[in-house]
Amino acid sequence: MNQAHLHLLFNHLPILGTLFGILILAGGYFLKNNTVKRTALGIFVISALCAIPAYLTGEGAEEIVEGLPGVSENLMEAHEDLANSFLWMVGALGLFSLATFYADFKSKKIAATLYALTLVAAIGTMVFAQRVGSSGGEIRHTEIRSGATATVGNENPGNGGGEKSDDDE
Repeated sequence: MNQAHLHLLFNHLPILGTLFGILILAGGYFLKNNTVKRTALGIFVISALCAIPAYLTGEGAEEIVEGLPGVSENLMEAHEDLANSFLWMVGALGLFSLATFYADFKSKKIAATLYALTLVAAIGTMVFAQRVGSSGGEIRHTEIRSGATATVGNENPGNGGGEKSDDDE
């Protein structure tokens, strides 16, 4: 298993973990259940920890794909910049979740406010996570790049698609 495999394995965890944490935290609010809300905090912490290997394997993944056809250095640099910011954001969310858990565990009155702030921070982190994930996907998935259009009528499935064959002329 190389760095690209590891990067693909780890990079989904902080993004999906943040999403699931938001849904679980919202569910905890709806159910008025502190155990469910604490579970969400744990998921945010795990998401933050998973962001570390995702980020650390990014450079190795870049070295593997940089010479492949259709891979743009500009897209990789943009993704790297976003990933760096996301690492700090999800890390802060993880630390904030630990502080919220501590306040809740100690029955501090501020815990209710911290839960609400954690939810807002998680939603902001998720919005940014979507940008990071999309920018990473654009590196190898030309179909999701902005400005990508489908060519209808000229594809020949036998030659890789999109190219005219001798039969089309």
